[in-house]
Amino acid sequence: MPSEPSTRPAPVLPHPLPGAVGLSHLNAYEWEAADGVCGGSPHLHLVCTEAYVVTGGHGAVQTLGPGGYREIPLEPGSLAWFTPGTVHRMVRGGDLRITVLMQNSGLPEAGDAVFTFPPEVLADPDRYAATATLPTRTGPRAEAAARKRRDLAVEGYLPLRAALLAGDEAPYLAFQRAAARLVRDKVPGWRELWRAGALAAAERTGAQLTALEAADPTHLAEAGTYATGPTRRGGYGMCGRRDEYELPGVTIARRDG
Repeated sequence: MPSEPSTRPAPVLPHPLPGAVGLSHLNAYEWEAADGVCGGSPHLHLVCTEAYVVTGGHGAVQTLGPGGYREIPLEPGSLAWFTPGTVHRMVRGGDLRITVLMQNSGLPEAGDAVFTFPPEVLADPDRYAATATLPTRTGPRAEAAARKRRDLAVEGYLPLRAALLAGDEAPYLAFQRAAARLVRDKVPGWRELWRAGALAAAERTGAQLTALEAADPTHLAEAGTYATGPTRRGGYGMCGRRDEYELPGVTIARRDG
């Protein structure tokens, strides 16, 4: 007969998720923006691909890229992902809930994500940082700051979208250049996070393949099972209220709500 399930607590997590990806859950913001749309703060990532797995409700994701403007419908079971440089904005239809998978866990929290603020904000690193950072505690003050941040990102986003719809890529490309200048000094720190996370995960696989070519199963002695739950619920993320996990080795504490 099968043995009874173990009631021992799960061990401390010494290993990251597969591929050192990041994981969080989002419930899209209900706040209406200047264009009448309810949803999140438009932004891009400079080195991370992001994926949305829709678990409830419906809505859309608006994207700006070299191919122009797109609006992709989202419903339960939908999977959408965006490569670096794609401006994306989550749009709420009805109670949109999403699980987010993020390449290079730790880098978005370290500044890889750049909001589509107006050019004068992007040109001033100190002003950008002050505008992008939220109070550390949730509550009315944090909510007001998150909404103000979202509205400013939409203010910068709408002219980018209008230009692309008119066939003019210049403002979109200028935003990408401004984002790259804004984060240039952060790259050495990002490189260390990448080495500790995604690169280390890939190198472990290479070492395991080398061992198996020699019929050496030594690494299997490290087999383990791990479990955890969200370590923070209801924070103010870029696109909605965010439940997040502190995962080992690569994820750093968020400095914004």
